[in-house]
Amino acid sequence: MTDTSTQPTSPLHLRGVNLGGWLVLEKWMAPSLFEGLAATDETTWCAELGPLASERLRAHWDTFITREDFAWLAGVGINAVRIPVGHWIFGPPYPYHPKYGANPHLFVEGGLDVLDRAFAWASEFGLRVLLDLHAAPGCQNGFDNGGIMDVVEWHTKEEYLAHSVLVLGRLAERYGPQPALYGIEVLNEPRWDVPTDLLQGYYLRAYDAIRAHCPQERVAVVFHDGFRSHREYLGFMQPPQHQNVLFDIHRYQCFSREDLDMDIHGHLRKAGVEWGQEAQDIGRELKLPTIVGEWSLGLNLEVVSLWAEGPYDYALTNMGEFQRNAAYRAYGAAQLLTYEQYRGWFFWSYRTETTPEWCFRECVERGWLPSRF
Repeated sequence: MTDTSTQPTSPLHLRGVNLGGWLVLEKWMAPSLFEGLAATDETTWCAELGPLASERLRAHWDTFITREDFAWLAGVGINAVRIPVGHWIFGPPYPYHPKYGANPHLFVEGGLDVLDRAFAWASEFGLRVLLDLHAAPGCQNGFDNGGIMDVVEWHTKEEYLAHSVLVLGRLAERYGPQPALYGIEVLNEPRWDVPTDLLQGYYLRAYDAIRAHCPQERVAVVFHDGFRSHREYLGFMQPPQHQNVLFDIHRYQCFSREDLDMDIHGHLRKAGVEWGQEAQDIGRELKLPTIVGEWSLGLNLEVVSLWAEGPYDYALTNMGEFQRNAAYRAYGAAQLLTYEQYRGWFFWSYRTETTPEWCFRECVERGWLPSRF
């Protein structure tokens, strides 16, 4: 794949949006796709639908995110998109998992054409692309966003690790020449109990696979904190041996009991004061540029409760519409002021069907987030 258009200037500061729920399905983001099915994730969705999966998923790819969406994002000043992909993006062969059932190659093919199209749109509208290996073979976190819910086996087999590295190398080879490519994230949200030394070993292998095709001057390599302190990575992947490496953290306030029991003023303090201090600590101690690869206005766990257990206490439950709007605006502003201290940020996500506080476009149109970035 080649592109001869002029290379856009690499933005020093990323203000971006995730294109989640597009090339890796998440039931809570697009519940209409899962109506009448027992499936909880893309793996079981493909297995349950069988031959019907291809037509349905291709229709979703063609309508969930379009060229108009890229134009709209550029129009409000967004300069980057983070695009989650599954390890199956290149089609078979890929490692088998028992959840696949009788069909060892159950995933719908054709996502690569969609990704090619996304790069063309990004180039047309001057957006940069961060590719993100969101779902790895064997699943790295047990979440639906990892491809197989309630399975965490990625780190237990060399076959899974090696295939992940192979996919990253192929992504780097295919899209390295693309002017729109900003970077490649080597794995999304590996679980907190995956051993840090194993994770770091994989990150180093992934870096080498990407650097074989992508020059350090132009393409960043991004790794996630794995839900552990940045202090576990002090001295890791530092220059001069490793160049243009970014550290990725995700920040939400709706998943822990402590956050669920907090009122809006506590949420604002955490976003502005506690996370603001964290930004200074990371900048001073880690010595790697950092991004907030995911954040949202979500405070209500119930709307993503496919895998989360209640009770779903909600800080805005007893508020009127005016107060709720003010609260969302304040929560968004507090987060933005903190995340502007980093190399950049990516809101999760651009579009959802039923959850406006997780839908960037709706947040902007409702006035909860700025109209221009």
